[in-house]
Amino acid sequence: MSRTVVVQTAWLGDTLLTTPLLAALAEGAGPVDVVVTPAAVPLLETNPAVRRVWPYDKRGGERGPVALVRLARRLRAMRFATAVLPQGSLRSGLLARAAGIPRRVAFAGTAAAWLCTERRPRRGRHEAERLLELADTGGPTALTLIRTADDERAADIALARAGITGAFIVLAPGSARPTKRWPHYAALAAALAHDVHVVLLGAAGEGFAHMPHARGTVADLTGLPLRVSAAVLARGRAAVVNDSAMLHLAQATGTPVVALFGPTDPSLGFGPRGPRDRTLSVALSCRPCSTHGDARCPLGQHRCLRDLSVARVRDTVQDVLTAKEALCV
Repeated sequence: MSRTVVVQTAWLGDTLLTTPLLAALAEGAGPVDVVVTPAAVPLLETNPAVRRVWPYDKRGGERGPVALVRLARRLRAMRFATAVLPQGSLRSGLLARAAGIPRRVAFAGTAAAWLCTERRPRRGRHEAERLLELADTGGPTALTLIRTADDERAADIALARAGITGAFIVLAPGSARPTKRWPHYAALAAALAHDVHVVLLGAAGEGFAHMPHARGTVADLTGLPLRVSAAVLARGRAAVVNDSAMLHLAQATGTPVVALFGPTDPSLGFGPRGPRDRTLSVALSCRPCSTHGDARCPLGQHRCLRDLSVARVRDTVQDVLTAKEALCV
């Protein structure tokens, strides 16, 4: 039985960023249990470092204190020795405390810290490195997402049905926070489709309202299951992404990315780290204005992404492709 439970009910990208921590914890004491949102379950249910995934619908059917107490009772019955709280939210601290878990570990300065028995410093340049501070041992910081044979077949079928038979570039126009969405993806798709197939990935509804007129194929595969999306990403020559879960999904597949940053910045610790990855932004005195993005621009102009040109992104994609080809020679 697992002796450790990790409570990580933040965004999908945060769940992927937690996978090095899970591997480090499992290396020391065997596979761990993890509490996540229902949407994040597919990201961890195939992970060998995870024994059991506990879905917790904190924003839906399990919203509120009654549901939290109910889940705490279920966790208490498992008699966990340690709770690790990478999110550090007050809710996760209350859950671990109510579950009667004697050892509770979080970052110092978080909302959950006062409910914990151990408070660790947040050190490291990248979030995946920082999270390893919550483990008693270090380890690799590569993100992990295990795809199944069914996921691979589903990706092949989706691409074939869309008419994608050759090389393609992935575009991921979405993000959970509106201010992190670059507004020119349709124009970029039209520009890239002159030379290569283009595939759109992301959550359902994150594609284009109107497909661009382009000489080549632009295929909307938004709405695919997460691991199937990852299998498609793994087949792409490169991906253009916002600061979003799709950035971290691409990191887990090893697909080179051109990451577009507006209100946030890679220096905050959530950027890409691959040798062929590129980040693009507009130099403005007002940015970064947020760690995770907001619903609207505080200044009402959104220049940080609106002023990032299609030509600049297209040329950077070409640079990434050229670099990849040079490495393969």
